[in-house]
Amino acid sequence: MRWLPAWPSTMHTLVFLSTRQVLQCQPAACQALPLLPRELFPLLFKVAFMDKKTVVLRELVHTWPFPLLSFQQLLQECAHCSRALLQERPSTESMQAVILGLTARLHTPETEAGTQPLCRKHALRVLDMTGLLDDGVEQDPGTMSMWDCTAAVARTCIAQQQGGTVEPGQGPLPVEVRVDLRVNRASYAFLREALRSSVGSPLRLCCRDLRAEDLPMRNTVALLQLLDAGCLRRVDLRFNNLGLRGLSVIIPHVARFQHLASLRLHYVHGDSRQPSVDGEDNFRYFLAQMGRFTCLRELSMGSSLLSGRLDQLLSTLQSPLESLELAFCALLPEDLRFLARSPHAVHLKKLDLSGNDLSGSQLEPFQGLLQAAAATLLHLELTECQLADTQLLSTLPVLTRCASLRYLGLYGNPLSMAGLKELLRDSVVQAELRTVVHPFPVDCYEGLPWPPPASVLLEASINEEKFARVEAELHQLLLASGRAHVLWTTDIYGRLAADYFSL
Repeated sequence: MRWLPAWPSTMHTLVFLSTRQVLQCQPAACQALPLLPRELFPLLFKVAFMDKKTVVLRELVHTWPFPLLSFQQLLQECAHCSRALLQERPSTESMQAVILGLTARLHTPETEAGTQPLCRKHALRVLDMTGLLDDGVEQDPGTMSMWDCTAAVARTCIAQQQGGTVEPGQGPLPVEVRVDLRVNRASYAFLREALRSSVGSPLRLCCRDLRAEDLPMRNTVALLQLLDAGCLRRVDLRFNNLGLRGLSVIIPHVARFQHLASLRLHYVHGDSRQPSVDGEDNFRYFLAQMGRFTCLRELSMGSSLLSGRLDQLLSTLQSPLESLELAFCALLPEDLRFLARSPHAVHLKKLDLSGNDLSGSQLEPFQGLLQAAAATLLHLELTECQLADTQLLSTLPVLTRCASLRYLGLYGNPLSMAGLKELLRDSVVQAELRTVVHPFPVDCYEGLPWPPPASVLLEASINEEKFARVEAELHQLLLASGRAHVLWTTDIYGRLAADYFSL
């Protein structure tokens, strides 16, 4: 079913409504800030951010009375307001006001601190701007993307350094700004300058999640060398076509981040059928470096050739994984059997096997893997796995044992309406299930070859009239089973894939 997000109903307390009223006149509100209880500042921040009261928002950051100002804490649903702003695009005006407030604080000489009640200027030590929504869709002009936020903070770092150094004791104490950084070829030089500028500066840039897209190997290494080893929790290298040789150069620089919890690598190619001596050496070196991670909980190796080598990769890890993405990795039955018997299986919360053919000899090992992971699995992605009705029906008994499953992705599989109805009926026992992304049923195509390749299912046109009847029937079945709250949809882009850190 096609789905559009509904605007949530928002509940407000009397304290919230009073706070909103206080902020209507921004000049008066700014004058009143020194007289207000510190305990009101978190709610003042949320209301000012929500209503784009930029003058007040800037002054709130300027005079923040606590060591930590965290977006993740302040912009979530709270006792006074059920609206979770982190699940929405942040407004450009509000984000700019926060950065201007930070800049004003850094530019205020310490000699003026005595004129400020409670010396609030000198309390802020960490500004945590992580956790902002970044779904990659086209931006609204009034909102700020993750890259826009990265650029704005980076410009502030550079401007602060260009403003000259301040003698010790003559300026404000440093502020650590935690951000999620996005970088590509076009933005690399600018971001590198910002990271260099923040070293020894009153504004210290600290990266929590790094996503580098289509970046040359040497540039990736240069960025990794500039990042704080104690702050980074995720490295995500996309569309870099590293190969085993490139990966062997980069991986020791990644391995120095001992607190790294998530590593996402893509397009790591090496021909396991005709391995070269250099390729084998590079792969062994990569495995040795992987063994250095002590906190790794998520590993993504999408579109990497791992046929028959999954045991070598996973055996090197010191701790069990909770999220494993192996999309389009040409997995063999022995790979799935190893994973099912490994310590990782019983800890998995998220598993992505998209693009691996599970219809033949891989089916039984896959079912064994599901059985092993049934107690913990929350998110299962099986897009384009060649699962037809026969394979799905034989998998249902073990699939429905995944009692905690919240998300099931089956897009691009050759399932009929009858198969989908059987899945819907059996999944009633899965009380936690909230989203099923299903394919267009094969009944809705005209002249479909059998078995249909995934490319045909993704590109061929469907009979819209037939599919409308399918949607209506599925909806009626959900209503009849008391499961109207479960989203059944063919829209693979309308819902963000669950991030490991949000599970």
